[in-house]
Amino acid sequence: MINRLNTLASRIPVDLVALMLRIFPAIVFWQSGRTKVDGFSIKDSTWFLFQHEYALPIIPAPWAAVMATLAEHALPVLMVLGLMTRLSALGLLGMTAVIQIFVYPDAWVTHGLWAAALLAVAALGPGRISLDHLLGLDRPAGLR
Repeated sequence: MINRLNTLASRIPVDLVALMLRIFPAIVFWQSGRTKVDGFSIKDSTWFLFQHEYALPIIPAPWAAVMATLAEHALPVLMVLGLMTRLSALGLLGMTAVIQIFVYPDAWVTHGLWAAALLAVAALGPGRISLDHLLGLDRPAGLR
């Protein structure tokens, strides 16, 4: 019975799994990015949050606000398209680490789920349903 279930599960298309591993973390970051802007301007509330609630060491709050807002818009788009996917996943993984360590340290379960998906993408690649694959930009061993 277990062998049959394992055989059935092994038939799940790996490229579909890779696509889902890219899309769902991307949505989380995209939605967060959208809350930070009004049109093409960063909201006053975003500046306030980075100054007071998200206060990061080393990086000045205005820089952090701009970098996070840009990253939360650009990296998810690249992830969904599957373009520069591993680099985008590593960028979002870095953001996840900063959020976990400095901003919301009690949200480790949520951040662990994001990190697991992003690590899988970084390690295994975007799969064949990606611009990286189509353009021949991702050939290392991984999801095929």
